[in-house]
Amino acid sequence: MTLRRRAILAAALCALAAFGFSATLPVHAADDTTLEAIKKRGILHVGVRADAPGFGTIDLATNQPVGFEVDLAHAIAKRILGSPDKVEFTIVKSDNRIPLVQNGSIDFFLATATITPTRMKTIGFSNVYYRAGQSLLVKSGSPIHSYHDLDGKSVCTVQGSTPEQTIRRIAPKATVVTFETYPECLTGLRGGRVDAVTTDNTILQGYEAQDPANLAIVGGLFTFEPYGAGIKLGNTSLQQAIDAALDDIKKSGEYAKLHQKWLHGIVPPSVNAAFGMSPEAAAAKWQDQKPG
Repeated sequence: MTLRRRAILAAALCALAAFGFSATLPVHAADDTTLEAIKKRGILHVGVRADAPGFGTIDLATNQPVGFEVDLAHAIAKRILGSPDKVEFTIVKSDNRIPLVQNGSIDFFLATATITPTRMKTIGFSNVYYRAGQSLLVKSGSPIHSYHDLDGKSVCTVQGSTPEQTIRRIAPKATVVTFETYPECLTGLRGGRVDAVTTDNTILQGYEAQDPANLAIVGGLFTFEPYGAGIKLGNTSLQQAIDAALDDIKKSGEYAKLHQKWLHGIVPPSVNAAFGMSPEAAAAKWQDQKPG
């Protein structure tokens, strides 16, 4: 894989941010993101996360992004451009991934992004490639067992995310603390500055696995969170190409192998049931759900 110098710098800065540093993320100039332009360019520009264990983090030994969504991007590049190496990554966060797609700085993102009606007014989405659900991460022995126990408690999440919107709605008596990245929330939980962290179970599982003796996931899956690749609104040619690539990745068995590699288990029935759902159907189901 060839990674642009600016993307390498972005990855390094984001990794540093996980340890309490802050930085401005550099990105390349706006570009034509249609499928025809991408094929002429010969490289995919893809946004991925650096703060979602299992889905997207930075390997500090190589300074490269790694994870389930990173490998999905390689697999999509193979099917669209003929080689898994024809992809360059930009590190994105919840609050900048949509603007970067809108202005053409990236072609699309694979960044644990829930498909919602509001987001579909500003960008397009691929079909669903993963189904998650919001949950809670607490210290072992915490009196918090579900979102019903959050009254008078502080709960941390990432600003600009659907978990922030949801937790404010279903736990109005909780104090919601927001940061730019999940590692900052985790630091707050470990230090006792917040009582819980909330986001999708897929992300929380990565943090729990790092310290199972002291951290625990509670509350079950109380929302439906369908993930889709975020694409510029109206970019139908790229959307169709990504949908076709994802379908082939699933049918070929590569998807199951990547799931086992990064998420350490077989693909759950709930994920299989949601995979390939249209963004319109996914957004409607998300809109109509009632937290469990």
